[in-house]
Amino acid sequence: MAEARTIVVYTDYKSPYAYLAKDLAYELERHFPVRLDWRPYILDIPSYLGSARVDAAGTVLEEARNAHQWRRVRYSYMDCRRQAAKRGLTIRGTQKIWDSTLAAAGMLFAQQAGEAVFRRYHDAVFERFWRRALDIESVDAVAGVLAEAGAPGGFVDAAEGLRAEVGAISRTAEAEGVFGVPTFVVDGGIYWGREHLEDIRKMLGGSRS
Repeated sequence: MAEARTIVVYTDYKSPYAYLAKDLAYELERHFPVRLDWRPYILDIPSYLGSARVDAAGTVLEEARNAHQWRRVRYSYMDCRRQAAKRGLTIRGTQKIWDSTLAAAGMLFAQQAGEAVFRRYHDAVFERFWRRALDIESVDAVAGVLAEAGAPGGFVDAAEGLRAEVGAISRTAEAEGVFGVPTFVVDGGIYWGREHLEDIRKMLGGSRS
């Protein structure tokens, strides 16, 4: 059996596109001799799409977004919901621009506890966040998901150090050319977006075990 190749996957819990790519990325490990190295990349959404806050009914309460940015945001959610519906997933538009750094810190903590714990945490955070059922800025809420996933205690004390690690990983990713999620790095090549997964599968075809 060929030695497993490592594919780096950059992700962010507040990205609906990253959510839609998650299960498709898992399939690479099922079908090819590869190992996925999941890493956080925290998007600075206001820098390119502006920012806004809305209430539960969708009424805009605060905004710093031009008309073009609003059209892009509305289209993005429409497109993601359309794709999610095909797979039985729920994506509800967010009511503000969330800081996902704490949830990413939880991802690093879960990874320290092993692959099974990481997968349970990763799946739960994405699903609950996009159902508006998880406050990813709450250390207690994130610690609760970690406990459910089987991680040991200690996240609250470790959170700040892990948040700093998340920032360092994101800056390193940018130095390597990463600018969005999901991004896949295969043999040094950067592929942004889940639409490239088919290309990646073809690349891996010659290494099928």
